[in-house]
Amino acid sequence: MKHHEHHAGGKHARATVRQQHAGHGEGGHDHGAMIADFKLRFWVSLVLTVPILLLSPMIQDFLGLGEALRFSGSPLVLFALSSFVFFYGGWPFLKGFLGEVTKRQTGMMTLISMAISVAYIYSSATVFGLAGEPFFWELATLIDVMLLGHWIEMRSVMGASAALEALVKLMPATADRLKEDGSTEEVPVTDLVAGDRVLVRPGAKVPTDGVIMEGRTSLDESMLTGESKPVERREGEEVIGGAVNGEGAITIEIRKTGSETYLAQV
Repeated sequence: MKHHEHHAGGKHARATVRQQHAGHGEGGHDHGAMIADFKLRFWVSLVLTVPILLLSPMIQDFLGLGEALRFSGSPLVLFALSSFVFFYGGWPFLKGFLGEVTKRQTGMMTLISMAISVAYIYSSATVFGLAGEPFFWELATLIDVMLLGHWIEMRSVMGASAALEALVKLMPATADRLKEDGSTEEVPVTDLVAGDRVLVRPGAKVPTDGVIMEGRTSLDESMLTGESKPVERREGEEVIGGAVNGEGAITIEIRKTGSETYLAQV
């Protein structure tokens, strides 16, 4: 009776595991699209920052250009270019700010958005009559730096994710699940749920995290933990999914699957 209840109750868990695996692929695609978006916004904003710098009085004085690049409509051109950089280049931060405010969890996006918004609003006001100096070039360069930083960070995260995904591919696709009569049935690893018992033969890989119920062996965990030597494991000790079994056959009880496993947590 318990066996039937266990497998009936496990259908939902197995469906959840499959959904998690499907979601990982979609998440990777979204992450790649975000990297491409930050890259495009950075380069477009950087190109527009050049004329913004050249039209800024402070930069002109610093370069000794005098009034060579100044003309009657230069403040409006500077305002137009800076407005584009603010709304186009700064959009990811403004959008992130709205998300943080909605969740009532202010963070980095809030700080960046406040900085660029104050600079833009004040500088725009000086163009239309407010006494003071505009900060358009500071605004543009700040947005460029933030875009570059986020682009580099996301590329690094993507690289680490790709390495972990390659490691996940080393996981076995199937496992030998034990039935009530002691025989085994080959099932997809995604069908395993906590409480299932699995036979791991010599030379095979542990399908997912669990505890040894019968047997004694040594496991090669070098690809997972960096430990170069095989690790001895006996009844009652935990094993990590992906470890290669040594010379002894063991029976393990599944404890963690999907996003709960050691590898997924890494």
